[in-house]
This record gives sequence, structure tokens and C-alpha cells, in this order.
Amino acid sequence: MNAPAITFSDDQAEAWDNVAAALRQSGVDLDDSLLTPPGSEKSSVMAVIGKAGSGKTMLLAQLYKALEEAGVDVVSGDWEGRKRKDRRTLAILAPTNKAASVLRNRGVPATTIHRILYTPMYDPEYEKIAEWLAGQGDRPEIEGLTDVALDRAYASYQVNSSVPAALAAAGLRGSDFITGWKRREDPLDIGFVDESSMLDEKQFEDLQEIFPTLILFGDPAQLPPVKSSGGMVFETLPAKHVQTLNRIHRQDAGNPILDLAHALADPMVDFYAFERMVAEAAKTDERVVMAQRVEADLMARSPCLVWRNATRIRLIHAFRAAFGAPGDELLAGEPLICDGIELPLKHRKKRLDLEARGLIKGAQVIYLGPGRKPGFSRLHVMGAEDPQVSAASIVKIEQEGDEEPFIPFAARMGATFLHGAAVTIHKAQGSQWDTVQVFAPDIEIASRMGRVEAGQPLWKRLAYVAITRAENQLRWVVRNRLARPEGTLRVDDLAVPDAPFSLVSEDV
Repeated sequence: MNAPAITFSDDQAEAWDNVAAALRQSGVDLDDSLLTPPGSEKSSVMAVIGKAGSGKTMLLAQLYKALEEAGVDVVSGDWEGRKRKDRRTLAILAPTNKAASVLRNRGVPATTIHRILYTPMYDPEYEKIAEWLAGQGDRPEIEGLTDVALDRAYASYQVNSSVPAALAAAGLRGSDFITGWKRREDPLDIGFVDESSMLDEKQFEDLQEIFPTLILFGDPAQLPPVKSSGGMVFETLPAKHVQTLNRIHRQDAGNPILDLAHALADPMVDFYAFERMVAEAAKTDERVVMAQRVEADLMARSPCLVWRNATRIRLIHAFRAAFGAPGDELLAGEPLICDGIELPLKHRKKRLDLEARGLIKGAQVIYLGPGRKPGFSRLHVMGAEDPQVSAASIVKIEQEGDEEPFIPFAARMGATFLHGAAVTIHKAQGSQWDTVQVFAPDIEIASRMGRVEAGQPLWKRLAYVAITRAENQLRWVVRNRLARPEGTLRVDDLAVPDAPFSLVSEDV
């Protein structure tokens, strides 16, 4: 084995060897950085699983670098370039834009599953720009596009290796370049899927159709998908195809958040013992806080994590009241969660366009203001590579009890949104934020109910998922109170230089 620049633990080294063996069968030899004909036409699926801090992401990143050095082309979802007979391809996927952005922030060119299942159809003129940027064509001459604009596009591509970002730097919108979407016809070779605990059976089947070699990376301690039959897809694999990472690497740095997460595995720890552990950690490390109130300012970018829908709705109304949001409209800066697309089947192309822009179920967005047309919203899609869109929107503010949601404004059809100041722990899976607020009274109620899920007390799974969403600080909120905000809602922190809004579904 060609040892990476970092030192692997024994379980990581074993996982590397097993993945390398699977890749060798698909025609990629990591030992000698060679591309060879596939050794078998059989499909191969394996999983690398482990709890938070076990080194899954580090292993994925090192495998990506080794594959790139071997000459494998990484398909990022924005533009694939010309096909070659000897070309071998890798796509690194995550279920949501937010989850993909966590990988991209670590230098791994991840994209969403949707952007690989569906491929864009390009305008021929603008495709010439992409070919030139990728070194596959001459500098183009396009009417209405100056040399200065092309130079900006080239400079951007050298930094980001992203065609959409380069086009944006040239003053072009993604909707100028991409004219539509279609289901992928040609398979790729290798797929890495992070946060695979979030996959449902249909997504798993779709991915197996595209990738002869599929490697899943996931956390068995998380919550199974809401629509699943009760488990995670990697639990259906034969034991010999599952590699478990046991050593917790990040604990070497004395991370109290991870220490708390792994303390939940102790069967002797009940909710009240765990909360005492949180309190003890808070006394010695500022990365853990026993908070008496939910911070309204934080909710604008980092939702408060709850278990019950009733709690979520109450916190959302308290958040809006704290910022003085009127009942009949949204304020710029309010967070939203995409709840799906409401379009009839005949508008399938528009649905694909909205989803390709990142407006998939569970996507986190910030409302920036009304669009140019009635019912349209200007939105910032958190974690997306091309985050600013203007889309036909249906916004629903849920009410307590059985009351129908209040709709401050809506297009006839389009992307639907719920308020995002608070979200359920289930929907938070795959995301990470610098600071996370966990509403502990909800988890206490779950503990009192005594529910068990996949052999674990439900409250422990909820607590584990919630606290591992925190990158730097965990705020364990113990009282049902909301602190008044110190400022107003803002959007200036979301500005994207020289990036025009991509208008989608404009005739809906």
C-alpha cells in the first residue's frame, strides 16, 4: 500500500486495504496509481461505518486524493467534459447541499445525489467556455461576452475548478448555461456516498444503477431515514462488506462534545446522569454551555434542534415575535427549510431545475426578499456552490394545534418552504453548524417515554445526532425560554460578489 501523508490507525488501514481491493476490481490500482481494465463486471457495494470522530471523512478524503493521483476524473455535477474510452470516473456524493458543503470545506469536491442522478443539458455556446476552461478547447469568441469577462471566468476557474462559479464571475447566470435536465443515461465508475445513514431504499437502488463500485460512509448511531423500513441501507449488506472504524481520533484533542456523544453508549447512563455530565463539561470547557435560554440571534443561521413538532412551532413563533416579524410577510434574513416541490407531473422539467439549484426537501435557505415577479422569492441556499436563486415559492408558517398553516405569500406552484428557525433533529442529520442549540426538555420527554429504536433508547439517538451537529460549541438549553435578540436580522453576511441571481421556473 502506498501510505498517505498521514498515519492511519489500524482500523483505518484495514478499511483502506479493503476499499483498495474493491477499487482494483473496478480497474483502479491505488498501489501503483494505475488505471487498468475492470477485473470484473459484477457490481460491488461496501460500507465504511463508525461513530463521530472515527476518521471516516479523513479516510474518504485520502481515498479521493489517491484516486485523483491515479488519473481518475472527478465528476462534480456541474460539467463533465468529453467522454473517453479509457476514462475512469469518481463522484463524491452527499444527500443534501449542506452535507456536501461540509466535505467541500475540507477540500473534497462533493456534490448532491440529485446532481449525479440527473445531468444538465448545456447551451452549445456556453459549453465552449467550459471546454476551454477545462483545457479541452480553444478560447471561444461569443457574441456579447467580452475578453475581460472571459479573463474573469478563467481566473475564477483556476481557483475554484467550478464552471458555474467561473460563469458567474463572467456575469452569466446558471440558467443561461444550463437549459434543462435529464436522467443520467451513461453510468459512472465509482461512487463515494457520505452521510449514507440518510439514504432511503429508493436512493440506494438508483445509485447502484449508476455506480458499479459504490462505497458508503455512514454513522450507525444516527437516526434512520424517516421513510425507511426501520434501518439504514448499509445494515442490509453482508458483514464482510462492512468495515467498522472503532478508534475515536478526534478525542485526542480533548473534544468535550465528542466525549459526551460517546458517553451515550454506556447503558448505565440515563438522561439525568447525562445532563450532569454536560454540566460538568460546561464548568471546564467553553465549547459546552448549559444555557438557560434559546438564543434568538443564533436561530437565524443555526436552527434550534428539537424532537417534537409542537416545540418547533412554538420556538418559530417566539423567534418571529422577538424580531418583530409581521404576520403577513417575511423579513429579509429569516431562515426557511424547503419542504418539497409542488408541481404537477407535466412540469417535471421545472421540478428538476428547482432541485438542481439545491431546492430539495430539507434544504436550508435564507429569505433575501421578494423576487421580480409576484410569488417569487430571492433565496440563499445554504451550502450550495451557486447559492443565490430567485424561485416561485410557497411559504407556510405553521400554527399550533390543528390550525391550517398561514401562508404570507405564494406562487401558484413552485418550491414550498416551512420556517427554519427551529428544526427537528431528524431533519438536522447531515448538517453541521459552528454552534448548535439543543432543546434538552424535548429529549427529557423522549427519555421518560422509554421508546427504543434499533436497540437503543430513542433519547440517546436523538441526543447523539443533535450534539454531533456542533462543530465548535454545544449549547444544551435546559429551560423553555427565548433570549431577546441583540440585533436585527441581516443578509449582508450572505453576499456573493458579482453573482447575479439565477431565475428558475419563471413561467410557473
